[in-house]
Amino acid sequence: MTDFTKFIRDIPDFPESGIVFKDITPLLKNNTAFRDAIHAMASNYQPAGVDVVVGIDARGFILGGALAFQLGVGFVPIRKKGKLPFDTYEANYDLEYGTDTLTIHQDAFPAGSRVLVCDDVIATGGTISASIELVEKLEGRVIGIPVLIELTFLKGREKFSNYDIFSLIEF
Repeated sequence: MTDFTKFIRDIPDFPESGIVFKDITPLLKNNTAFRDAIHAMASNYQPAGVDVVVGIDARGFILGGALAFQLGVGFVPIRKKGKLPFDTYEANYDLEYGTDTLTIHQDAFPAGSRVLVCDDVIATGGTISASIELVEKLEGRVIGIPVLIELTFLKGREKFSNYDIFSLIEF
């Protein structure tokens, strides 16, 4: 398997002082690494009977869209407040450097859908927790949480003991 860590760049003090941002753009621009990452995520969930992949604003769109394509299912964006044009549900969340609100269209997928919640990083788990809340408001069933990177020192995984988390890289 590809060593994905060599395609992740640290950006100190972004978006604010004291944060070390994990930049995935070197991985995204490398066709082999990007393809291998999506293939690894898809292979993990291929037998699960996925109905839809939701991607969290904004890097989760890139990974989630490619993952949905690879799995042959639809893609649904979860966006920051004020960015979706139709009726939405909202969920607030805390992250390591502030608070925000995520939204999903109220008709994003049918009740009972088997859903993957995809993002680039699981850190404290705030955005994923809010996304799960939104999926469950639509009566979807979260069957997995594929992420590219898991920041283990922030212990975000501990919030999701009832969910399958699949991460390609751990820091």
